[in-house]
Amino acid sequence: MAVHIPIWPGSGSAVSGSTPFGIFDKDRNFQKDAPKVAVWCARRLGYPLTDVELQDINFYTAFEESISEYSNQVNAHSAKDNILGLMGINTGSLRLEKEAVTNSIAGVLEVSAEYGTEIGVGGRTTYYTGSLLVKEGKQIYSLLDTSRVTLESGNPSTDKFVIRKMIHNAPPAIVKYFDPFVGTGLGSQNLLDQFGFGNFSPGVNFLLMPMHHDILRMQAIEFNDQIRKSAYGFEIINNRIRIFPTPVNDYRIWFEYTLDSEYKNLGKGGSGKINSHATIPYFTLPYSSINDIGKQWIKKYTLVLSKEMLAYVRGKYKTLPGLEEEIVLNTEDLMYSVNEEKQRLIDVLRIELDQFSRQSQLERKMAESEAHEKFLAVIPLKIYVG
Repeated sequence: MAVHIPIWPGSGSAVSGSTPFGIFDKDRNFQKDAPKVAVWCARRLGYPLTDVELQDINFYTAFEESISEYSNQVNAHSAKDNILGLMGINTGSLRLEKEAVTNSIAGVLEVSAEYGTEIGVGGRTTYYTGSLLVKEGKQIYSLLDTSRVTLESGNPSTDKFVIRKMIHNAPPAIVKYFDPFVGTGLGSQNLLDQFGFGNFSPGVNFLLMPMHHDILRMQAIEFNDQIRKSAYGFEIINNRIRIFPTPVNDYRIWFEYTLDSEYKNLGKGGSGKINSHATIPYFTLPYSSINDIGKQWIKKYTLVLSKEMLAYVRGKYKTLPGLEEEIVLNTEDLMYSVNEEKQRLIDVLRIELDQFSRQSQLERKMAESEAHEKFLAVIPLKIYVG
């Protein structure tokens, strides 16, 4: 005995408990609109001029899925717009689909902090102080040698560390340059001789020299040390350090360093914190809170999903027996239009969401401001006569 499966009778039954997930069973607006949307979709599919091989639960399922898809697209766009400022915060009972997330530079500051660590002007990694005991006549040392390397934190033989700054510089040129106000150096003495005052004793003058004179003299001293002498410096390859010039006595070289264990463990870890777009607390939008713009998209998408289900149902039978000849079903036409319409609706929604992004809004405001300035520029200014 064949089982008769009822098809769309022209109206729907109770909505609550008729959807797969029951997300909107307590949403009064969903319960009120679902039967109306089902009637609208059925009529758009040809009812009552032609049978629609679907039941009310099929329309309700498409309606629920459409709202979920709309919510997914909106939430994904919001997550992309806000993720930089949300990373690392506690989720707790937070539901961002109900919140107005304000623009924040917290994420930008986090990125800046990483660069600050690298160049030594801030950041979240501690710079420690260490020293290397150098020996007269010896240039090459091992950074793993605990007898010569001393660290403020960690052990040089077991803890990996990165030297960020070596305090091993040539004496500044100013220590080799006498006070220009007193002028007791050879340069000042030569200047006195040129003026014919060289026979006077002591060779002291109180002539204030121009600033560029001092700068040129110090540059000459520094270039002399770099070119004619072995400049102060160092070279680190693997765990060995070479000191320049060759030490002429025993002394300590100080340096700043970071520990790898701290530098590479900078996460804000812990459960209940946002660490990717997958953990941002966005949930399905309540149907009652969606405005008419969104509901129009949802209705159209519901119709497309209903058409897709109808195509699958009719695809089971290529033809139906008729009075005079077989009736050919429009399965292929339905499926072709479904794929095209679904993609078009998704693309339209994404374009609209991009237009509401922070970047797009700022660009729009800039364009408005420029247009406003041009408009005001052509308005004649009033001339006030006193």
